[in-house]
Amino acid sequence: QVPLVESGGGSVQAGGSLRLSCAASGRTFSTSGMAWFRQAPGKEREFVATISRSGEMQYADVVKGRFTFSRDRSKNTVYLQMSSLKPEDTAVYYCAGRSPTTPLSYTNRYAYAYWGPGTQVTVSS
Repeated sequence: QVPLVESGGGSVQAGGSLRLSCAASGRTFSTSGMAWFRQAPGKEREFVATISRSGEMQYADVVKGRFTFSRDRSKNTVYLQMSSLKPEDTAVYYCAGRSPTTPLSYTNRYAYAYWGPGTQVTVSS
């Protein structure tokens, strides 16, 4: 099992910012695309953002312009900078590593073989 560990979650007021981090093993980081998903209580896990092995980034429409995905290869870490947070952004945020050979879309949770335990983000109004 390849470990992924998220950090940086917490509570913030609407309009505030948080930066999530995900530390990954070297093998996962170098061979797979990485993504962030989130899951709110009673809802399905949903795609937030992804970065491909080549560095191409894609975002869900609901976070586009507010969230930024980045990575630091030297630290085997990816980040999700979240700004202008809204109460509807409240969820557990998960870091995921993509299966190298999957044909599934990057928005599909089943395209990812590796998952962190998640970190809670709570945005109050």
